[in-house]
Amino acid sequence: MANVSHIVSSILAGLGTTVVAAVGGILVTVVVALIAGLALLSLRWPVRAVARVYVEVFRGTSEVVQLFWLYFVLPVLVGLQLVPLFAGILVLGLNHGAYGAEVVRGAVRSVPKEQYEGAVALNFSPAQRMFRVLLPQAFAELLPPFNNLFIQLLKSTALLSFISAGEITERGELLRPVFGADIGWIYGTELVLYLLLAILITTGMRALERWAARRLGRTPVASTARVLSVGSGGAG
Repeated sequence: MANVSHIVSSILAGLGTTVVAAVGGILVTVVVALIAGLALLSLRWPVRAVARVYVEVFRGTSEVVQLFWLYFVLPVLVGLQLVPLFAGILVLGLNHGAYGAEVVRGAVRSVPKEQYEGAVALNFSPAQRMFRVLLPQAFAELLPPFNNLFIQLLKSTALLSFISAGEITERGELLRPVFGADIGWIYGTELVLYLLLAILITTGMRALERWAARRLGRTPVASTARVLSVGSGGAG
């Protein structure tokens, strides 16, 4: 049990770094996804072209290679050495922001055409149409796919072990050569920690989904499911 206690405490020492990397990556993802997603909808083709190049480059290349470029190649090219954790947050945000940009684009496109036409009839400017009519309604559609995106980002924090950022995966790998007989405890502890963090993200995003649905006057999905369940039970 002494070994198990040491394994768990050692891996827990990297939990803070994992959380910081995940939260930082999520914040960068949200900002980048909104900017790039709206740029993809721009009426100006140069803006759309730049956004499209960004999206395709970061979606179409390996996240590991992106991390190596930023951490190992950038210092050679420009002499700028990034802190491992910051480099990891930047790559996580830029990579997942590319996926998020398409989510934003699709969510805005999904708003009924009548809403756009109504905003035009009210003589709203393009900015007012986007930020007062389209985005508030698209926000509710963004949340479920962003929940998946954030969980994927959380799991991608394990890639930071390649640049010695000190997160839980690296902590576990440092233990493996010494505590090889307890490898089940090492990876089991990591699995549990990632699962708990993913549950926290999902819980927060589900609460946000319910809030967004109420703001739009919609019935939350969970409530609808309960009503249908009760109704079908009564019919039987």
